[in-house]
Amino acid sequence: MTTAASRSGSIAVETTDQGLPIRIDIEADELRRAPGDLAAEILRLCKRAAGRAGLAQRIQLQEAGMSSDMLTLTGLPTAEDIAREEYLEESEHDYEPQSWLRPI
Repeated sequence: MTTAASRSGSIAVETTDQGLPIRIDIEADELRRAPGDLAAEILRLCKRAAGRAGLAQRIQLQEAGMSSDMLTLTGLPTAEDIAREEYLEESEHDYEPQSWLRPI
């Protein structure tokens, strides 16, 4: 099982290695968001947790002595794959607080 949380920590998911949610923690303020936005954030976090679980499996296999060629055949993500995915996620999504207030 793997966990992932939103940048603010107000949404957290615990998933299986395949990204199926086992537990979802949502702070009350997040329930004011549009349902589609909230659902998209939960799914994004499930995907992030699954990627991290895949990386952990890859590391375990590597430490057990599996060759690089065999690791490539598994299709498990590398640390670079996960870093790139997380960077792209953060650049695609607006993480500013959603409020009717505007900056001064």
